Amino acid sequence: METKNKTAVIYARVSSNNDRQDTSRQIKDLENYAKSQNIEIVNIYEEHISGAKKIEERQILGECLEYCKRESVNFLLLSELSRLGRSTLQVLRSLEMLHESKVSVYIQNLGLYTLQPNGEVNPITSIMVTVLAEMANIERSNIQYRLDSGRANYISNGGKLGRKTGSIKTEEKKREEYKETIILLKKGYSVRNIAKLQGIGISTVQRIKNQFLSDK
Repeated sequence: METKNKTAVIYARVSSNNDRQDTSRQIKDLENYAKSQNIEIVNIYEEHISGAKKIEERQILGECLEYCKRESVNFLLLSELSRLGRSTLQVLRSLEMLHESKVSVYIQNLGLYTLQPNGEVNPITSIMVTVLAEMANIERSNIQYRLDSGRANYISNGGKLGRKTGSIKTEEKKREEYKETIILLKKGYSVRNIAKLQGIGISTVQRIKNQFLSDK
């Protein structure tokens, strides 16, 4: 008797719709994994939207979850947990919807499935998912608090955000204005994440990185 292949859907997400971000790497890595496990990919969903958005605001994710349930696929493949979202509640809501239909989520960077072969929730994965999601949420809140505090302190000391049209900033002024950006760069945060957190352009963060951290 022929054994039916396991089926899976890939969901890939990046925060911005620009040339610097695309989902191709996520998809390729997950396709290679599925092939190595003899899992048939039946659909691929790609989305360009912030993971901080609610499920209701993420149309593609909603369609993906509905497809997984409707077609009774075996797995939803993700490159990492944050692809589902950055809010602990949103992540757990998505997992609950899938688990009710016995759809197991594979998280590639952890190498873990959320359901066991018998369809029961994997307790180890469940604990890890909750802890990791909450840690990411706390770290994001802490970063935002530090940025807001830094801005407030800068302004209270007479600093002004932005610059006058046609003005040229000295290196000293740039260092002062973008001191939080420089701190985050030194801590290893990506250019993309810093730009998003501070509400400035990626190209601006890259210029600051090149000017103040290049070869240092």
